[in-house]
Amino acid sequence: MAQQHINVPPENHVSVLDGQGWVGLIDTLGTESTIVNAARVSFGKIKTDMDERDVKLLHYLLDNRHSSPLEHIVFTFSIHCPLFIRGQWHRHRTWSYNEISRRYTEIDIEFYTPKHLRMQAENNRQASVDNPDFQDAELRAMIDKQNKDSLALYEKLLAGGVCREQARGVLPQNMMVTFWGTVDLNNLLHFLSLRDSEHAQWEIREYAAAIKKLIKPVIPNVAAYFEAKGQPW
Repeated sequence: MAQQHINVPPENHVSVLDGQGWVGLIDTLGTESTIVNAARVSFGKIKTDMDERDVKLLHYLLDNRHSSPLEHIVFTFSIHCPLFIRGQWHRHRTWSYNEISRRYTEIDIEFYTPKHLRMQAENNRQASVDNPDFQDAELRAMIDKQNKDSLALYEKLLAGGVCREQARGVLPQNMMVTFWGTVDLNNLLHFLSLRDSEHAQWEIREYAAAIKKLIKPVIPNVAAYFEAKGQPW
């Protein structure tokens, strides 16, 4: 089978950041039936199809935060995002991660340049605000120039014989990185509650919303449960 480069999005993916990033669903272990079967394992019963009774049990588990049955569904994603978003993502230590390393390759280096810049919120050091009157064209051009200059320096260091593991130090935080992340459904729901929130940075919210689109066909009743509570999915 022909190999596919890791920076190429998988077939089942959603584009984010105005097409500069993406998240793809690589693999899934388990279904919603897995959840209810795990909840009923003490009775020694297994079902393969969901019925109305199973959906009620699923809602009961979610209502009462009986989370261990949710841990039997596992998702693996491929994520293409800026380094600064990767840093936020890795704060979620319940995930398992592997990523492309600039110690091993110097090809396909990309940078994230926002389509528009946000202004700093006055009352929240961690937050930003949109301002349609913000004249950011010159500032975005400066970001683009910095990206190109840092890449040129990186390539000059390599040409001069510097090792990749040191040369990569000049690459900026908005360099795009590709990594795989694997997580069970219980911890994924926790991630989504934090990252698809008005308190989260816009960029990572894009990824959280994309993940919801990817997993909804796998867990339609879970998604419907949150939608019924007024939480977008």
